[in-house]
Formats: sequence, C-alpha cells, structure tokens
Amino acid sequence: MADSADNVKSLSIENGDDELDKWLPITANRNAKWWYSAFHNVTAMVGAGVLSLPYAMSQLGWVPGITVLLLSWIITLYTLWQMVEMHEMVPGKRFNRYHELGQQAFGKKLGLYIVVPQQLIVEVGINIVYMVTGGQSLQKVHETVCGECKPIRLTYFILIFAAPQFFLSQLPNFNSISAISLTAAVMSLSYSTIAWGASVHKGKQPDVEYGLKASTTAGTVFNVLSALGDVAFAYAGHNVVLEIQASIPSTPDKPSKKPMWKGVVFAYIVVALCYFPVALIGYWYFGNDVADNILMSLEKPRWLVTVANIFVVIHVVGSYQVYAMPVFDMIETVLVKKCQFKPSMFLRLIARSSYVALTCIIGIIFPFFGGLLGFFGGFALAPTSYFLPCIIWLAIYKPKRFSLSWLTNWMCIILGVLLMTVSPIGGLRQIILSARNYKFLS
Repeated sequence: MADSADNVKSLSIENGDDELDKWLPITANRNAKWWYSAFHNVTAMVGAGVLSLPYAMSQLGWVPGITVLLLSWIITLYTLWQMVEMHEMVPGKRFNRYHELGQQAFGKKLGLYIVVPQQLIVEVGINIVYMVTGGQSLQKVHETVCGECKPIRLTYFILIFAAPQFFLSQLPNFNSISAISLTAAVMSLSYSTIAWGASVHKGKQPDVEYGLKASTTAGTVFNVLSALGDVAFAYAGHNVVLEIQASIPSTPDKPSKKPMWKGVVFAYIVVALCYFPVALIGYWYFGNDVADNILMSLEKPRWLVTVANIFVVIHVVGSYQVYAMPVFDMIETVLVKKCQFKPSMFLRLIARSSYVALTCIIGIIFPFFGGLLGFFGGFALAPTSYFLPCIIWLAIYKPKRFSLSWLTNWMCIILGVLLMTVSPIGGLRQIILSARNYKFLS
C-alpha cells in the first residue's frame, strides 16, 4: 500500500516544483499565442477519424448518422469549453494536465486512478492508430504511383512512417512542435477537402445503396456500435487541451482561457468544415460500398489521390507528436521523481525512442484501421471527451439540482456512458473479423 501511495505521489506534479516544470515538455515554455491553440486543436481533432466518417454513415444510415455527428460536435464543444474554464478555477494555480484537474475534483489518489489510465489509453491508442494510418497511406501512394510494381508489405510502410517520429520525438516541448502542428493542421483541411472533392469528381456510383450495411440483425447491431466508436474517435482533442492551454501565458488581467477559447472556436469551425462535407458527400457518392478509410475508395484522378495520401502522412506525423507530448511528460515525470534519474537529453533519447518503437510494433501487429477506431473511440475517447469533464464540473462547481447546468451535464454523462459501454463491442468484433484473414507481419 505504501508503495502504491509513493507511486501516486511520484506522478503528482505541484506548481511549486519550478525546476522540474522548466524541464518537462508541458510546462517548459509558456509564450504561445491564441493561434497556437487553434492549430494544435485542429491537429489533435481532425485526424484519421475524419476518413472513417463516411463508413460510419454507411453503418448508421442518413438520419441516425447526421444526428450522431451533430450531437457529438455540440457535446464535445461544450465539454471542451468546460475544460478551458476549469484550467484556472483556483486563483493562482493552473491545472496544466488532465490528471491534475482530476485530482482537484476527486482527490490526490482517486483523481490519478480515474484520469491517468483513460488518458494514456487514448493517447497511446491514437499513436498506434496513426502508425497504421501513416503506413496505409504510404502504401496507397506506392500502389497508385506504381501500379505495376511488386506489392510491398504494410509492415515496411509502417516502419518507414515511424522513422521520422524517432527524430521529431526529441523536440523538447509543445511550442517547439508548433511549426509541425501548423503544417499538420493545413494538411488536415487539405486532404479533407480532397476527400469530398474527389468523391464529387468520381461521381455517384452505379447502383449505390444506402440501406444498412449488414445483412443480418446481429451484424447491423454490431456495425452500429462500431460506427458510434468511429464518431467518438473523431472528437479526441480533449485529451491534450489542458496541456495545450498550459503553453499559453496567463495573468490576472489576461487569463489564458480567453486566447485558448478563441483558438478552440476557430478550431471547431475548421472541424465542421472538414467533418460534415467528408461524411455526407462521401456517403452520398459511395453508399454502402465506401471503405473504412474513404481515400481507399478513390482511384481517380490518380495524382489527386496520391497528393491526398501524402497530406495524410504529413498530418499524422504532426498529430502523432501532439498526442505523444503528454505521454512523454508522464514518462519523464516518473523517471525523474520515482526512479531518481537526472533530467537530461540522454534520458529523453532513451525514453521517447522506446515509446515510439513500442507504438510502431503494436501497429504492425494490429493493423486494423476501422476496428481500432471503433474500439479506442468508445472505450477511452467517450469518457475523456464526452462525460468526464461534466463529472468534474459537477464535483467542483456543484450546480443547483435540476438547473440548466445540472441537467445539461447529466444528459452528456448519460449519453457518454452509453457510448462508452456499447461502442467497443462493435470495434472488437470488427478487429476479430479482420484478424481472420490476417497473416502476422504480412
């Protein structure tokens, strides 16, 4: 029990620990502007998930699909606003990390046990999915450019994608990856536009069908559950929002929440411009035949499909780093405070390189794009994006029972818990079905 308490203590980072804070990647630099918030949030939010939205629509149908997309956009914008507001709820203190906010709401020990596992599952899970996404996009570029060439295993493309991550992972903090994040944000808007624009160019497919994809009741149910997870995966930015806000300067006269919220609103406008056209137009033109990554459904014009997949690779290179930075922060905190290592470049080299290698290996073993989205989206992203901020808000602010705030938060909690409960089932089933025909390391 004592060892457990020490372990919890080692993870807890107090604002007074200035020396460590100046070294750790989340708090090392606090001179970010509001537009840093904007493109960091776009990079975090608009990622691999947008490419699966037409496929999710094919499993849900028109009315349920549009309803789920719109509700998710509204609910997650609301919970994101809550997190921005709670960043500096205690005068003179900043909650720089998601688990610090959890500790404020639930206590030192319980807050860590509730938040840290969920946040790690989200961030590590997304990094694994992005390894697969980057590899698949590189493979698609190769197949499109060189259709007559001998096929190359997906394993090798994942390894190629992982190579630059070993170098980029050595950048010290959030602000040091700002140029990479900005490039990634531009790429996300670009390939989203290409995805729906190329769909329009290709035209509506012959005999397109919009009925439910599965032929059996059981299959339909599982597909719907998996689709809910796909949608949840598309709204993942909450897991790094406090860490992004921590990089913005703050004074009593100019609190960080003002520029942060300005950036969030801009980012969510971009999210809407990416998500809804891709989901609706992609489903309209391909119907039930759309692939779980819409770019895989596009063949012509070849040059445009190639460019789109290159943009995807560039984007997920940057997005990988945005989600990896909080993980690096946790790893380095434990190594310094618990294991008594001295902060150094060598420590970062070993720790971060080991993490990149681990996510690469897992991505090679489980390269099931659609199933991974559904599983991780429901299991981990639903709590951290849909209802955990609401629970924290209720625990800290204690709004009057049956007030608008109380009712709104409880509605989000109920919907989020249902999403977390049912959607991983569909994603896990899809992984199992994909694994039947999968040859290890092929």
